[in-house]
Amino acid sequence: MLTKITTQLREARASDDLEFIRHFMEHAVRFNAVPGVGLMLMGASAVAAAGIAAVAPPHLWLAIWVSDAFLAFAVGLCTMFAKARSVNMPINSRSGQSFVLSFAPPILVGIVATIGVVGRGAEELLPAVWLSLYGLAAVTAGAFSVRLVSIMGAVVLSVGCVAFLAPTLSADVLMVIGFGAAHLGFGAAIARRHGG
Repeated sequence: MLTKITTQLREARASDDLEFIRHFMEHAVRFNAVPGVGLMLMGASAVAAAGIAAVAPPHLWLAIWVSDAFLAFAVGLCTMFAKARSVNMPINSRSGQSFVLSFAPPILVGIVATIGVVGRGAEELLPAVWLSLYGLAAVTAGAFSVRLVSIMGAVVLSVGCVAFLAPTLSADVLMVIGFGAAHLGFGAAIARRHGG
């Protein structure tokens, strides 16, 4: 009888230990499906958008950058799904969900802030708002991904802070630095260190 109870206790303990290990491993796995090539494509589109915005009539500036944001979102999503498939890490994995759920709130606030800023006729604040909130999204999501994502976010966030504090700097130059150069550089580093 005592042997049977001891065996049951050991089995229960082993089951608890396995559950703890499984839980720890699920939370410890980093979301490594951030696409370096996708980030580079997003950076290239930002450089192109800045070039177009620099020569386009001023009333088209907002439409150019919003169009680029939609393009970048589509590129990022498609390349993320492709990389997730190639590294056998579903987007709906626990780390993927954590990545998306921490990235989304600052982006949603950015959409609402854009509507509010445009409604008040203060479009000159948009680069600072966009860069800061996108940088914040990357910093927070990077906690569940490769370290370079958080570092890139901190760089973009810093450029956003500069945009708030130095409003006389060219909006397109700041956008190229934050959305163009940061994506190109960190995308290349991620592609080199972590694949695609």
